[in-house]
Amino acid sequence: MLREKPLHSYQMRVFRIVGVSLALAGLVHGQDISGPRLRAHVKFLASDLLEGRGVGTRGGELAEQYIATQLQLLGAQPAGENGTYLQKVPLVGIQPLPSANLRFGNQDLRWLEEFVGTNQTQKESSAIDAEAIFVGHGISAPEWGWDDYKGVDVKGKVVVLFTGEPPSTDPTFFDGRALTYYGRWTYKYEEATRRGAAGAIIVHTTPTASYGWDVVKSSWGREDMAVKLEPGAHALSFAGWITQPIGDKLFSSQGKTAEQMLTLADTKGFQPVPLNVRFQGTFPTKIRTVESNNVIGIIPGSDAALKAEAVVFSAHWDHLGVGTPVNGDRIHNGAVDNATGCAMVLEMARAWQNLNPKPRRSALFLFVTAEENGLRGSEYFGRHPTVSLDKLAVNLNYDAFYPFGRTTDVVVTGAERTSIWALVQHTAQRFRLSIKPDPRPEAGHYFRSDHFSLAKVGVPAFSINGGDNFAGKPEGFGAKVFGDYNSKHYHQPSDEYSESWDMAGMEEMAKFGFTLGLDVANSPKLPARLK
Repeated sequence: MLREKPLHSYQMRVFRIVGVSLALAGLVHGQDISGPRLRAHVKFLASDLLEGRGVGTRGGELAEQYIATQLQLLGAQPAGENGTYLQKVPLVGIQPLPSANLRFGNQDLRWLEEFVGTNQTQKESSAIDAEAIFVGHGISAPEWGWDDYKGVDVKGKVVVLFTGEPPSTDPTFFDGRALTYYGRWTYKYEEATRRGAAGAIIVHTTPTASYGWDVVKSSWGREDMAVKLEPGAHALSFAGWITQPIGDKLFSSQGKTAEQMLTLADTKGFQPVPLNVRFQGTFPTKIRTVESNNVIGIIPGSDAALKAEAVVFSAHWDHLGVGTPVNGDRIHNGAVDNATGCAMVLEMARAWQNLNPKPRRSALFLFVTAEENGLRGSEYFGRHPTVSLDKLAVNLNYDAFYPFGRTTDVVVTGAERTSIWALVQHTAQRFRLSIKPDPRPEAGHYFRSDHFSLAKVGVPAFSINGGDNFAGKPEGFGAKVFGDYNSKHYHQPSDEYSESWDMAGMEEMAKFGFTLGLDVANSPKLPARLK
């Protein structure tokens, strides 16, 4: 697990001196980042023409080519493979078929309405017929004295669990309210795979997942993407979710409800519980090989010794593509998520290219694929970087911006884990922004965006987001629009571009990240690595 690293006084002094000197020098800090240009990028990337920017689809390829062309037009150099802007990411498309079936006892479950999931074996069919064991939150965390698997061998069995982790207000126990990586569904399946389970089934509740069943259904009932398995690697025959009412029926074998079993899972000293039922199911799957691409450009630095090092600005270009119609609309345009972030990183690249003189270090502009499938593109880049990992100074990631005007606050969840925290605070002061704590640390946003893939391999990394205090708007406006988006538009076809959008907030947050990245690019020393 990543742990916060203490700041060193010399680093604080260096970053303050650099920031002040740059401001006094009158350098352009992205002041020509333009709302109208941001709007043009978002409008195109979120248009129906791109069909939701699905990975391995025509619309996804159009998005890749559009971004690569924009990088070339603004003068960034190719930083992909073989002298191109593209880095191939070998993926396998895994599309569950509606004929998938799952049952326990005499309970047959309905696809999409009561269960969803994927066959992770990357074969055209898989099956399970195995005993079910309840393993609480499915966590093995020796540093906190917690092991949901203690005393049980789950090889060849189906583990049933909740996402999330034991609730805590103690920062020395699972980081208090803030969700750790142990709470993410990705960890749950990874740990079950490491232990040789045949399947892993999450019982969904809105509080533990931080989103409703509609989000699970829209995300898991469609084609998934995974990096191609190594020969002989074990994979889950079924990685899925069931609804809370089905969980109630499953746990009735223990005389308990899903809520009561969740309480048991939260209790210190939890022991795995055999459920005395077998899960049986077959999972026919459409498999295809997909070569999608990360899109990468670089603008070289001016210092002969430091230009090999780079500040990384990133955003994911993909979204959910075409799916089941909702109110007659099948295209998941992904305007907020994440045409906005792509537009901002493209604008920052254009502004960076216009700097004269150039900063000492280079700037890498990284647009990753398959974020919606579990950070696949950024994970691949972290394992196969086109610039050496030890030369990456910091990663500033942009993912999903609300275009409703300027805010007076900024969210930089995870920045406090890095050695540039003092610089982040100083930059916020320069922009007269207050740093807003993560409003929902229990949702684990730090682990749900592409910066985390680079943080896992030691690069100081975090995402930049606008806060919810919108300038000139009444109190509570931000909370309302965020709530409306999450409940009505997140991962839905209604996430569409509107001409009424106010791009001033996106413009401000792009300038904020640009300035922060510029100061790091000109600092005397690389920030300390994450451990």
